[in-house]
Amino acid sequence: MASLPLGLFSTAVTPSLTTSPSSLMFIQPTSFRPLTGNNNNNKLVRTAVTYATASEPVTETKKRAPRGFSKPRPVSPEMREFLGGRTEISRTEVLKVIWAHIKENGLQDPNNKRVIMCDDKLKKIFGERDQVGFLEIAGLISPHFKKVEN
Repeated sequence: MASLPLGLFSTAVTPSLTTSPSSLMFIQPTSFRPLTGNNNNNKLVRTAVTYATASEPVTETKKRAPRGFSKPRPVSPEMREFLGGRTEISRTEVLKVIWAHIKENGLQDPNNKRVIMCDDKLKKIFGERDQVGFLEIAGLISPHFKKVEN
């Protein structure tokens, strides 16, 4: 076979010397094709050869500590009463508890599901409002979380 210019194989990936042959996966080359153009003289050109290593076995990953909205924070007495005595909880968990309360008690306006009709429990944490929009809930629970110095 005649020598080939290196430019044809510039995109090929070669296995490193540290890779064991058993961890290599060989993808079949796309065969040989005749060189096109004038003066081809029946030369064959390899189109592509690709090597890929098999993926490493998945090891256990460390679970990182919760941050931001998922980090438990101390809550106000009003929120503690609503939550049944829990002193620390994350904002995401509070939203889940509030939505569960809304669904259990059917507090969504039947004509507009985005409006929540507040019962006595919700009025205590939403500033005595009779109704709130569902997008307002996250902002209304914010004052119930005490800031913690890191």
